Amino acid sequence: MLMKLDFGSDVPIYQQIRNQIVNAIASEKLLPGDKIPAIRVMADEAGVNMMTVNKAYALLKQEGYIKSERRGGTVVAEEFGKGGLGEGLRERLRVIASEARLAAVSEEEFIKLCGKLYRGEI
Repeated sequence: MLMKLDFGSDVPIYQQIRNQIVNAIASEKLLPGDKIPAIRVMADEAGVNMMTVNKAYALLKQEGYIKSERRGGTVVAEEFGKGGLGEGLRERLRVIASEARLAAVSEEEFIKLCGKLYRGEI
């Protein structure tokens, strides 16, 4: 799995890894049951410390996107997100919406942009 990491970004590397895996799942590049590279393999491929990848995987497991199988390794979970927006996601969206408002993005433009992002058009 090819990771495009920005080592100069303010976004922590573990968060970038987490975000790219979530995006791959949402865009169906990773499907339920698909194997995720082992922590050591991912760390080697990305050129980062194993603890960084471990932190990303721990977050993904906590959020229910991936699971570890004793003999099967780490795989994309069969079901996730069935409960709607959790409070954590709701709060992140609240911050993003507030930032858009402060950047003078109209509500109509914000909703249109969200739709395009949701559909994977941009």
